[in-house]
Amino acid sequence: MTPITVVVPILNESESVEELYRQLQASAEANDYRLRLVMVDDGSTDDTWKKICELGKRDPNVLGVRFRRNFGKAAALTAGFDEVEDPYVVTIDGDLQDDPAELPLLMAKLQEGYDVVSGWKIDRKDPWHKTLPSKVFNGMVGWLTGVKLHDHNCGFKLYRREVVGEVRLYGELHRFVPVLADARGFKVAEVPVNHRPRKFGHSKYGAKRIVKGFLDLLTVKFITGFGQRPQHLLGGFGLVSFLVGFGLLGYLAVMWCLTRIELLGLPEMHLHERPALYYALAFFLIGGQFLTVGLLSEMVTGFLIRKSDMFSVAEYTDPRENEVTVRH
Repeated sequence: MTPITVVVPILNESESVEELYRQLQASAEANDYRLRLVMVDDGSTDDTWKKICELGKRDPNVLGVRFRRNFGKAAALTAGFDEVEDPYVVTIDGDLQDDPAELPLLMAKLQEGYDVVSGWKIDRKDPWHKTLPSKVFNGMVGWLTGVKLHDHNCGFKLYRREVVGEVRLYGELHRFVPVLADARGFKVAEVPVNHRPRKFGHSKYGAKRIVKGFLDLLTVKFITGFGQRPQHLLGGFGLVSFLVGFGLLGYLAVMWCLTRIELLGLPEMHLHERPALYYALAFFLIGGQFLTVGLLSEMVTGFLIRKSDMFSVAEYTDPRENEVTVRH
């Protein structure tokens, strides 16, 4: 049997808990999976925790984790990942819109040599004011990060255990796990999955999600591109600003000298009357600030960085066995 841990972050989905468990068990039995279910109650105010406890009493393979308050989906996933022991990890939302029967599709794709397989809600059962911003957002993520998925926001994903052990989540970075995994060298793929209309409860996402998503995207771009070398970005802006300032001062110096040559007959120039002087000084100040922040960032990075942040090892050779092995 294939051992799989399913991590379910839940917030006020009491009506869905029992049905989700039933569908997951049906999918596991049909495909010979040994299922372990970790349900994380992210500060629900309804009977969600009560339903999880009831499942735990009936089935020892159901583990419940209850937060004292709502800490967010990234925290819920992290708490679930901490309980993972199996080689394969599934994340699925608790609203029943993702179909557990599609799990074999994700597993088949993973066995092709991938480390992360994300679902793609190809026929999404949500109103246009949710699907349209999502398409724009997914396009921006693909353009900025190079990880071109149709549906970064899909909560239905399958991972190898090594991925969830290395990718660190905080804030609202849960929707960027494939991007963070790709930055560590893991292989990411996508498969179309069935998406169902919501039966119970209501969506937890509003319009402010768009703004937060864009800010999180900038954070992820910085982390994956310059997380270990912040001065390359910040210092680059600083040097460009300095060059612009030097260029303006050079222009003013040349013009000042030319106006002092009587043969040219140019009107005398007074530097304090030229706006370019103040622009040049502003560029110098901005450049100095960028370089200073970049140096401070490098000092903090150098102090806090761990070896595990610098690289990701896939395999080692074992001279005793004359074979390649994977270490966990």
